[in-house]
Amino acid sequence: MINARSETAADKPAFRHAFRRKRCLIAASGFYEWQKTGSKQKQPYYIHRRDDKPFAFAGLWEAWSKGEEPVESCTILTTEANDLMRPLHDRMPVILDVKDFDCWLDPAVQEPKKLEPLLAPYSGDDLTAYPISTCVNSPRNQRPQCIEPLAAG
Repeated sequence: MINARSETAADKPAFRHAFRRKRCLIAASGFYEWQKTGSKQKQPYYIHRRDDKPFAFAGLWEAWSKGEEPVESCTILTTEANDLMRPLHDRMPVILDVKDFDCWLDPAVQEPKKLEPLLAPYSGDDLTAYPISTCVNSPRNQRPQCIEPLAAG
């Protein structure tokens, strides 16, 4: 599960343990969201900081065994969309403020009530979003065009 709702992660059996003991930061330079534009059409958008500096999502990680093979996985917590994201989608990743990193990563903080304030929608004043090519829809496409703005036209 690549995403988990921050509002319920502390209580869901799949995430409860990780929420209390295995929190992480997931570094990112940006992320994608798809806006519905028709009955079956979706326009991808690239969302990133205006200054192109990296940021961090609130994440959870887990290690478990599948047979004899160890499996390590992580999930990104999501929250309600902020004003920038709302026209695109009703959810967005939890972006943590640098000042909250220590609290989020502190293994001594295990009470969900102490962590919930960190999971609010990011203000987004320093974020920007623009439409990009649908080439991003295929995971085989790992090239600069996946984040270049669409030409006005």
